[in-house]
Amino acid sequence: MSVSDRTGYRPSWYTATAARTAERAPLTTDLDVDVCVIGAGLAGLTTAREIARGGWSVAVLEARRIAWNASGQNGGFVLPGFAAPASRVVERVGLAHAKELWALSQAGLDYVRATIGEIAMPDIDPVDGWLNVSKLDDTARTAATLRLLEEDLGVEVEGWASERVREVLKTDRYFDAVHFPGAFHMHPLNYALGLAALAEQAGAHIFEHAPAVAIDPGGVRKRIDTPQGRVRAAHVVLAGNVHVGALMPQLGRTLLPVWSYVAVTAPLGPRLAQAITYSGAVSDGVGPDTHYRVVDGDRLLVCGRATVWEADAHALGRGLAADIAGLYPQLGAVECELCWSGVLGRTIHDMPQIGELAPGIWLASGFGGHGCNTTALAGNLVARAIVDGDDTWRLFRPFELIWAGGSVGRAAAQIAYWWTRRREAGKARQGNRHADPIGGAPASARWPERAESHLSLAMRSDASATDAMVLPEAALPAEPHLD
Repeated sequence: MSVSDRTGYRPSWYTATAARTAERAPLTTDLDVDVCVIGAGLAGLTTAREIARGGWSVAVLEARRIAWNASGQNGGFVLPGFAAPASRVVERVGLAHAKELWALSQAGLDYVRATIGEIAMPDIDPVDGWLNVSKLDDTARTAATLRLLEEDLGVEVEGWASERVREVLKTDRYFDAVHFPGAFHMHPLNYALGLAALAEQAGAHIFEHAPAVAIDPGGVRKRIDTPQGRVRAAHVVLAGNVHVGALMPQLGRTLLPVWSYVAVTAPLGPRLAQAITYSGAVSDGVGPDTHYRVVDGDRLLVCGRATVWEADAHALGRGLAADIAGLYPQLGAVECELCWSGVLGRTIHDMPQIGELAPGIWLASGFGGHGCNTTALAGNLVARAIVDGDDTWRLFRPFELIWAGGSVGRAAAQIAYWWTRRREAGKARQGNRHADPIGGAPASARWPERAESHLSLAMRSDASATDAMVLPEAALPAEPHLD
């Protein structure tokens, strides 16, 4: 039975093409382990695998299925860097610190690539290259980006002139671009299923349909309850995306839930080569739109049109198809065969949440807007901290837990998304050569700095402007922080 025939996974191109794998049983007894990981997404699975490889006992509790949400249903981009533009990271922590963070992001990418090589599964299909193109004729902006990335941060990048871009992306809407030859795209669900198998081979125990419904974080041995069993562990790793809010509402409120929409076109046949001859991943500007890549040889997988409340995936999928048809009129009518959505958690500072909240309570979350590399980065840092006492995770301490603004914050974010989309479209139509320079990394589902600034002001009170989370009803200490 294929994975798409069983409960717990939404219909998608990923589930339709997923590898066959056995369904894991729920936890039905009491279990004592060294570490309990809550969430079997990419971050949780990486953490569990690396802890088990260190010789520690580890159990993974998953409320539904392995990688059922964002980890297994995303665009499949594996990129260097973070959702926060490089310029903003440098401004926050300084160039030397930012360079260390970017090196960690590259290490995360390298980990995913190396792990794919260890997985005995033919259908992950990694394809090299990420091309971040501009819809604005602004060579100065691209040059500034290249200088920061290549000269200051040591990132492997290439500048592509408009002529070279249009040789492979045959549209007059695109100008110059930044190319990341070491980035790649893949089938994220098959990668997650293979990663789970590697974690089990290392000794980890994975339980599906085993939601953590209560946690007692006090004492040397923490207690985690599920409907049919209980885990006791010296360490707990929270790797549950926005869904961790059901277990710890104070943590859930530090994440902005964002639904991203993905569509896969019907086969385009020979028409595709008339429009696109680049095999890598493509992003075409600042903001949540539009990102695409070739799959199945003659289809396009397109993602974007983010919302902060769940909307009709089929309607937004049709919008994504219309975006592609507008970019490439030579394709003619573009129809989508499959459309779906997944919810992810974004932080206000657009950096991941990695660190120790309280003795023995670890957090690996906030991966919205990043490539899949960041989940590998977080899993490795947390595992090394637990097993070896390594404190490299402290490089993320400047990016602490910040309240995401509740319903007001979500409304502000949606307005920012709409505003960004309209602004970028308007400037592209005008052929404006004087766009606001981002001065940092090309964006993959990133917010523009100005929108983020307004968003932060809308969401932060004076008390939260210090980047400390203050939620007095928390099960953890009143002011949990990554320390």
